[in-house]
Amino acid sequence: MAKELKIFAGNANPKLAVDIARALNKPLGKIDVNRFPEGEISVQVKENVRGADVFVIQPSCPPPNENLMELLVMMDALRRASARRITAVLPFFGYARQDRKDRPRVPITAKLVANLITTAGADRVLTMDLHADQIQGFFDIPVDNLQAAPVMIEYFRGKNTRPLVVVTPDVGGIKLARRYADQLRCPLAIVDKRRTGPTEAKAMNVIGEVAGKQVLIVDDMIATGKSLVEAVNFIRRLGARDIYACCSHPVFSGPAAELILNSEIKEVLVTDSIPFRHPELNRKVKVRSVAPLFAEAIRRIHSETSVTTLFSFKDKKSQGEKNSGGVRA
Repeated sequence: MAKELKIFAGNANPKLAVDIARALNKPLGKIDVNRFPEGEISVQVKENVRGADVFVIQPSCPPPNENLMELLVMMDALRRASARRITAVLPFFGYARQDRKDRPRVPITAKLVANLITTAGADRVLTMDLHADQIQGFFDIPVDNLQAAPVMIEYFRGKNTRPLVVVTPDVGGIKLARRYADQLRCPLAIVDKRRTGPTEAKAMNVIGEVAGKQVLIVDDMIATGKSLVEAVNFIRRLGARDIYACCSHPVFSGPAAELILNSEIKEVLVTDSIPFRHPELNRKVKVRSVAPLFAEAIRRIHSETSVTTLFSFKDKKSQGEKNSGGVRA
């Protein structure tokens, strides 16, 4: 007897959860996620999940502690309600920047969060564009790390951005940037920067040629926007023409919105892994949905078929426009 597919969601990104469920032609499961008067999280599953294949959609985006705790409590409730398998679907995996001891007496919080998710009842994890690929190894359960690149690249292929160069704002993003450069058939450049604080960096040099070219800056996440704008200003001084940027996760914390609005960036393309709450940026920021991507991954996990081909640009294109995410201003 086939396991029944059920989809539940917390309060982190309800629109994305609805879009994923709609793409699967499934209703969202009935679950109450509320707060006790003192702020503790209260969860009650309002339907039978015994023996079901359950997917819990809950990115640990801001506020990260609230959303992560919601995910843990929901999974505990589902596990105690006898769900057969629980997949934690985190379009954005928070705490991923703390993935190693780069200074004395600091935690490896990405590993701690991986332990918490597993202990709470997850049998597997579905996420997208982890800040560091090695975080997959922090889990003792299967992890599928989807890529937003095929979704984003199709958008830029349709724009008149020649001659184009793809730029990574730091050395750690070379692998991601090379993926974009290979698919867009253009050269790659690297911004050599020095960290001056946990969220600040200063551009020192560019390895590669940007003068007279249109530029696409590629990163997995934009947090405060300081590193991005610093890179934009630096390559502009080197003679770059129009400058675009794209990222999978638009955290946009602190001064990010103001910095981007006042910068020389022509356009920023992001996904809806995190709710976009900055209408003042509508003229500069475009949001491309990854709901079809996650829906297809959930469908394949449930049917026990390969997810690997979702990482292929050819396969993404062959899925056709029926599965393509829309762009909104």
